[in-house]
Amino acid sequence: MKLIDRTLRDLLSAFSAPNPTPGGGSASALASAVGVSLLMMVAGLAKTRNGSDDDRAALATASSALAAIRDQLAAAIDADAAAYDRVVAAYKLAKGTSDEQQARKSAIQDALRAATEVPLSVMRLSARGCDEAGTIAAHGHRAAASDVGTALTLLRAGLHGAGLNVEINLGSVSDASYVQTAREEAARLAERASRASQETDAVLRA
Repeated sequence: MKLIDRTLRDLLSAFSAPNPTPGGGSASALASAVGVSLLMMVAGLAKTRNGSDDDRAALATASSALAAIRDQLAAAIDADAAAYDRVVAAYKLAKGTSDEQQARKSAIQDALRAATEVPLSVMRLSARGCDEAGTIAAHGHRAAASDVGTALTLLRAGLHGAGLNVEINLGSVSDASYVQTAREEAARLAERASRASQETDAVLRA
């Protein structure tokens, strides 16, 4: 059964089990997905910041974008576990002959890049979630400020955790150009999320 289809109790048991998956990557995707869900909740409340049509229109647009982000983050919970399992399988390939060694090396590198792309996508989605949080803060009900703040905290935690997974995988990737490109993007996404969070915090405190 997919992780996303398990009960919450079973999912927590899976995370606490002494197995490599699900691990930090899946947990990061889950954290961000919960954060996005909280933003959607605030967007759907009957009361808005000013009770205006502009508020409702802005919140509806943001909620639609967040729904797509949430679905992709939810899919990443299982995708990250599958990607790591692929890395493990590649390392277990036969290496008795030179051909087997070359095939194994290629399979490992392919698997590591795939395992990097999943958390990198979680970083992208989390950053987008942080962007949308600004709209929710500006137009959502003031009494739900703590929910927006909690959502931001979860999104930034998810982004940071995904970044840790990106970095650890890149440490074993041999393609220097890919490594540099991925690291630069990860840094940009972290900065983008930090800036968006600061701007949203200012709105929430206004």
